[in-house]
Amino acid sequence: MPTKDYYEVLGVARDASPDDIKRAYRGLARRHHPDVAHDKAGAEHLFKEINEAYEVLSDPQKRAQYDRFGTVSGPQTGSDFGFSGFGPNGFGDIFDMFFGEARAQAQPRRSGPQRGSDLRYDLEITLDEAFTGTTKEIQFSHLAQCDTCKGSGALPGSLVAGCERCHGTGVMRTVRQTPLGQFVTQTTCTTCGGEGHLITQPCADCSGRGRREVERKLTVRVPAGVDDGSRIRIAGNGEAGIRGGPGGDLYVYLSVASHPLFRRDGLETFIDVPISFPLAALGTTIDVPSLEGPLQLGIPAGTQSGTTLRLRGHGMPSVRGSQRGDHHVTVHVVVPTKLNKRQRELLEDYARAGGDSIEEKSFMDRVKDAFRPE
Repeated sequence: MPTKDYYEVLGVARDASPDDIKRAYRGLARRHHPDVAHDKAGAEHLFKEINEAYEVLSDPQKRAQYDRFGTVSGPQTGSDFGFSGFGPNGFGDIFDMFFGEARAQAQPRRSGPQRGSDLRYDLEITLDEAFTGTTKEIQFSHLAQCDTCKGSGALPGSLVAGCERCHGTGVMRTVRQTPLGQFVTQTTCTTCGGEGHLITQPCADCSGRGRREVERKLTVRVPAGVDDGSRIRIAGNGEAGIRGGPGGDLYVYLSVASHPLFRRDGLETFIDVPISFPLAALGTTIDVPSLEGPLQLGIPAGTQSGTTLRLRGHGMPSVRGSQRGDHHVTVHVVVPTKLNKRQRELLEDYARAGGDSIEEKSFMDRVKDAFRPE
């Protein structure tokens, strides 16, 4: 018979589930492991009991035999600290349990050159500027390399000493002895912040940062054909790099303002043009506005209101080639609201010639005429 109740050792009920048993074991093993306990001798004895109990209760067959007879046959495994109790990846599990947090923090801060951050600038242009292309001068603030210290952060002529704590590596190494052997953790040096050196006299202009915020003006070339939401990348004009690293990029995001006359969809442009009834009926040639200036458009005789005519190759240019979109003109026939005497007489003659009666009739008379058989 065992000297102690295995359920009592793990602090679980006799009907505890396998997950409850495993959870209780992990908590006890973490708390009483000889490597972390103050009382090494007592902890080792207790830790063996905990592992012996878990070795039995985590095995369905051994647990059934123990519940029935109060013991199990065969030697117990307390002497090996019970690492198999962590499942098929026992060694990996116990590493995670005791050193998972240390391993997660072991990545040192990079002490070498670092690239500067990218910047974004929002620029609005007109549709006419998007059609022809343009140049714009923009002004923005960014972190530039300090001209005084050339990015070192140290006052010119002052001493830059190597960090004695990390011996210039920028990282600290800690060696721990575990039942599985040596375990080495590596963390950023807290004295130098991962730099590997200490600045004895910081640069007064940048306060030792190696960079300072400055205002800058830059001329941006906007190519013809850009659309709303287009992005222009200007390499190396973002934030300055750190410790000699390359600068980031500047991204200019374009928004194209709406136009009072024209609409745009990709390379296609659109406009609405009014035209009188006689010209729509007889046909004519009119001048229509476009982004490149007035264009002549032929109106076929009998053109109906709402008809869209196309001027090929007179839309927006393509940014990536010589392709041009089309200019679409929608014709709207305008009905005059006021007529002089002569205009009215001519329209009445036109109506009679077409078989239309111009005599005033009541609404019901007009309905009857509409449905009267020929």
